Parts: sequence; structure tokens; C-alpha cells
Amino acid sequence: MSPTRRDVLRGLGLAALATPLAACVTTGRDTAPSPTPSAAATSTNNPLGVDATRRLEVVIFSGGNGDKYAVDLHEAAYRRAYPKAEIKHVATQKVGTQLRPRFIAGDVPDVVNNSGPEALDLQSLVQEGHLADLTPLFEAPSLAFPDRKVKDTLVGGAYENSLIDGVPRVLQYTVAHRALWYNAKLFEAKGWTVPRTWAEFNALGEEAKKAGIALFAYPGQVGPFYQLWNLVYSAAKVGGNKVIIDIDNLADGAWTAEPVRQAVAAWAQVQKDYGDKAYFGLDHTQTQVKHLQDKVLFYPCGSWLENEMAKDKPDTFEYAIAPVPSITAADALPYEAIMIGVSEAFFVAAKGKNPQGGLDYLRMMLSREGARGYTEMTKNLTIVNGLVDGLKLTSAVNSAAKAQEAAGKNTITDARFETWYKELFDHGQTQTNSVMAGRITADQFCENMQKKAGELKADSSIAKQTRTV
Repeated sequence: MSPTRRDVLRGLGLAALATPLAACVTTGRDTAPSPTPSAAATSTNNPLGVDATRRLEVVIFSGGNGDKYAVDLHEAAYRRAYPKAEIKHVATQKVGTQLRPRFIAGDVPDVVNNSGPEALDLQSLVQEGHLADLTPLFEAPSLAFPDRKVKDTLVGGAYENSLIDGVPRVLQYTVAHRALWYNAKLFEAKGWTVPRTWAEFNALGEEAKKAGIALFAYPGQVGPFYQLWNLVYSAAKVGGNKVIIDIDNLADGAWTAEPVRQAVAAWAQVQKDYGDKAYFGLDHTQTQVKHLQDKVLFYPCGSWLENEMAKDKPDTFEYAIAPVPSITAADALPYEAIMIGVSEAFFVAAKGKNPQGGLDYLRMMLSREGARGYTEMTKNLTIVNGLVDGLKLTSAVNSAAKAQEAAGKNTITDARFETWYKELFDHGQTQTNSVMAGRITADQFCENMQKKAGELKADSSIAKQTRTV
């Protein structure tokens, strides 16, 4: 019997996410404007004051989850609520390329799914006053549970992770697991055991090499951030979550800390001994197809992977997730530790033509129909609690549930420098490819990352964020 959403959330310990995902943030910049005064009178049926005739423009990242869910579920719900309002739907895999000129020109959409390799820099948008305050959304009555506020229907950490400078500005819509994905059926057929230690990982690499299979690969073109995430989470297993917290806080010596060096050196060694440099020239889809063809054993990615590759997945492949093997015998976190957090960012443009409509659109995403339907269509859990009981969950979700149950409280925290300091994150992708290809050493990777972090820390024009947990 497949577990229900409640079973999974209980097993995933998502209520405990409030602590590891919470953050304290500093001020030091002009606050972005809240949505403009209500375009219509507020009422029980229209708590956000939406103009029922005003056009709404929605931009969706059409990556692993596609954009059909937006058209069939969320936009359809908005259209039923406001039948006189036109909806403009824009799907793109290049959010930044398509929208950056529009934000500069002042011609902005109302709702943006800011995701993918070309996601917009949220910090820059906040500085320019482009991100609406989502407080009215979180304080509004939930469509799923009318007796509760929206904020009170979400998994722990969802609200906390929306904050920038202490103000909620971005809705992270899904629950995500990031670790190593493999084919459970292949392992069963070969009689292989998932490695728990780095020595076992290397030993399996030898077996895989005999079978003509790369132990590990990541996409060097569109997707090097998958391996950057992997390096950072691996470092946290070695040295504890403080490693990531220091990185996010731009702490002196954060990147040159020994746990980071050990993690980077370990992965560079695996790439050198058991990888294939051909994958540096492939994008994520091409690499994931190779994974489905059993040419790669382990692939670092998030829990959207199964849905993204659903059309290509053969019956011989069953997605399962594994923690990163323990790198040292003295790792701060046990083998079972795994990263779990929230992802898939949406925001409302403060300077758009219909910010109230944008807020209500997000509220509809968090409705029973919107959230449950999203899970049915994309096979991803949303941040709304208790809405999809009875749904059959996939092998990937089931595997993630078991992995988190095994991890218990040993959850690897999310790294936030990706959105806090996008320049550092982009630099990290370049450095990741360099160290994994053997062009620089692990020590040089750490030094280069620390130098960039130091430059950003010293730049007074960049607003700084801090976290304590």
C-alpha cells in the first residue's frame, strides 16, 4: 500500500523543518513596496481586493515540471473566480534572459516562477523594489482550510524560507530532497549494496567500471549547480550544518574550512577515477537520459527528477534516493543525513499591473485543488499540509520518505547563498567544473571561492543577509 501524504510528511519530519530552515536577516536596504492599495473593495469572498476585470500575466519555468499544471489548475481556478479577467500565460526555460529586459524597462509580469539555471537574482530585484510583500497572502484565509490563515496551513520552514530582510517576498512551493539518485532495479539485478562509506563507494566504482558504467556523473553544461549543491551538502556531512551557515553568512574562512576541502577533494577523486569527462559537455537532460540507460550509477539531483524524466523512463528503471556516503570515519553527521528543504520559487511583482491578482493566484496555488492537483500532475509534494491523502505516490517519493525516516533529525540544512548572493553561486558553478575536470585542485577551489566571498562581503553596495540556524 502506498503511503498517503500525511504518512510521508510524518515520516519526513517536515514539522521539524521550521528550525533548520529559519533564518534571521539583517536590514540595510530600502524595503520593496507592498502591493499597491486594493484595486477593489475587500470582502469575505475577495480578501485581497482583486479587480475582477484586470488582466493577469503569469510566467512559468517550463523545466522538469512543465507548465501544464499552471494552465490546467491554477490559471483555470483564477479564470473561474474572475471570468472577465484575461490571463496571459508565458512559458520559458530562460527566465532571466526573457524577463531581465522587461524588469529594466518597467514592463513586468504579475507572477513569476523564478526557477531553473537562468533564475533572476532576487537580491537585485529586492534592491530595485520589484518583489511584493507577501504578508497579505500569508495572512489571508486559506482556500483549503477557510478557518485558518494561509501561513498556518504550510509545512514548517515554508514561511521562514520566504523571508528576505525579515519580509516574506518569495513563495517556495514544493518540498524537495537533494541527494544521489540511482536505479534500484539495477542494484537488485547486480546484487549491489548502496555504499555507506567512501571506501565502499570507491569499491563499487571498481565494479561499475568493469561493467562499463560511470560511478557518478553530473551535467557540466546546464546543471553544474547540481554538483555544487552536492559539494556543499557533502561538506556539511563532514563538518555539520555550521559549514553551510558560515558559507551563507560570508564568514571569513568558510570556504577554506577543512570539511569543505575534504568534500571537494573526495568528489574530485571519484570523478578522476570513476567518472567520464564526456558529461562535462552535456546538459541535464542528456545526462539524465544516460542515467536511465544505466550508463551512470549515481546522479546528484532533487526530487523533481522522476517527473522530469517520466516520458523517457523505461520499465527497467526505478528511481531511488541515497544519502552521500560518509567521507570520513569522523563525519559530524551520520551516513543517513540527507538534505531536505523547500524549492520552486514564485513571487509577485510589486510594480506589476495586477499585484492583488498575483497574490490571489498564489493563494489558489495553495488551495486543495491547486496543491493536490499539482502533486498528481508533477509527482512533487507541495508545502501545504494534509491535502493529498489517498494519492498513490511514486517510487521516488516513497524512497525519499524512507530516507528521511532513517535520517530522523539528522537533516542537512539548505544553502541560501544561491539566492542571497547569486554572483557567488554562479562563480561556484564555474569553479565546480574546473575542480571536477582537474584544472584546479581542491585547495584552489576553496581559495577561489573564499576570495569571491570576501569580495562580496567587502562590497558595501550589496545588502548582507545572516542566519543563525
